[in-house]
Parts: sequence; C-alpha cells; structure tokens
Amino acid sequence: MLSAQRKDHLLELLARDGRVVAKDVAADLLVSEDSIRRDLRELADSGLCVRVYGGALPVPAAEAPVAQRGAVATDSKERVARAAVALIRPGATIILDAGTTTLAMARMLPDDPTLTVITPSPAVAVAVAENSAARVLIVGGELSRHSLVAGGALALEAIGRLGADVFFLGVTGIDPDHGLTTGVLDDAVVKRALAARSADVYVLGSAEKIGAASRFPVIGFDAVAGIITDPEDSSPLARRWREASST
Repeated sequence: MLSAQRKDHLLELLARDGRVVAKDVAADLLVSEDSIRRDLRELADSGLCVRVYGGALPVPAAEAPVAQRGAVATDSKERVARAAVALIRPGATIILDAGTTTLAMARMLPDDPTLTVITPSPAVAVAVAENSAARVLIVGGELSRHSLVAGGALALEAIGRLGADVFFLGVTGIDPDHGLTTGVLDDAVVKRALAARSADVYVLGSAEKIGAASRFPVIGFDAVAGIITDPEDSSPLARRWREASST
C-alpha cells in the first residue's frame, strides 16, 4: 500500500473511531510501525491530526483560530461561563484566560468595582470594561495571531509580578489519558505561568473539549481545584468530572 493510501486509511480511522493506535494499524496493514508513525507525523504537520503517544487523535474543534471558534458549542460555552461566574466572590482578584468561554464570562461578570480581572487577552479585557465596573489589568507581550493572546518573554515577566485568587483556565483538550492540553506551545507556557501565580485553578470544560486532546500539555489534573463542565453535557466524562467537583 502506498503512503498516500495509508494516509487516507488513517484519516478514515480517525473519523470513524476517534483515534489511531499505530501498532494496531501496522499489524492490520502488514507494514512497520515506523511507516505508520511517519505517516501520522506528516498528517500532523499538515494539521490533519494530533500525534499522541502510540498513535494520533483528531484535531479538536477548539484548536481552530479564535475567529472560527466563536461558532463552536456556543450554548455549552455559555452554560459553562455562567457556572464559572457563580464561583467569583466579591473583592476577588481573578485571571480570565484567553478564549471564547472566558469572553462569555467577561460579559456576565457582576458590576462590582471591588473585583480585579487580569487577562492576557485584549478581547477579554475590552469585554470586561464594557460590561463590568471591575478593575482590568492586561498582561502585555507579543500578540499571537492564532489565539489573540499575549505571550513571550514580556508576558512571562509581567505574570511573575502578579497574584490572583482564581485562574479560569481555557484549554483545547480535557482527556483522562492525555490530560489538559492546548494546541500552541507558547500558549501552554503562558497558561502554566498564570496557574503558578493563582491560589486556585478552574478548568473551563465546554462540550467540544471533553475527551479531546491537543499536542502540548498545560498542567496536571492534580494542580486544579475543579473542572467546570456543561450541566447539560451527558457524556460519561463530563458526568465524572461534575461528580468529582461536587465532592
């Protein structure tokens, strides 16, 4: 079987099964695992899959550029955002990550001048200013054209001088095997730095992120206070994390 045919087969498996296990495909096609890994690497380089240990997963919908993500799981994000806002206490200092769910949170914040909001996202900062009396602190740095979030050395230096009660963390994948992940390496670095400066971290888990995995790990499950899922998401993983958060 030619490489192009193998790649088509791999993409069919991803669409059908939601994952590819390299050793199983190699055995089925009577080719070496190295050949399958090479095919998966080339597919990943073309943005058609996400490589993980032992194989590959589909590209999460949450990894699309920010301009496209606004139309993905909109209702689920609104419900997650509402649940997250309910955790904010008066007078708190919170960090809102970049992302469409935190943008929804920014539009729901209480009109509380004692609240301080820190964010690396210009869009989130503007939304907070337009919808709340909260104080707004923007983390500066180089703006990513993909995620529209500040990053790089300037951002990390600024983050090192901050502190917060709660960080509402946005990721593109929440999976029990692959953890909390995102699709851009620099974003993962910024997220880890923000988490390290926060007393508590809550992960925002709208429906399209549950069970998905991206390329770059952010932080471990043991470093978060809870995962905020969509109360209407009936998937086993979402129910599992809701139950864990309520105990």
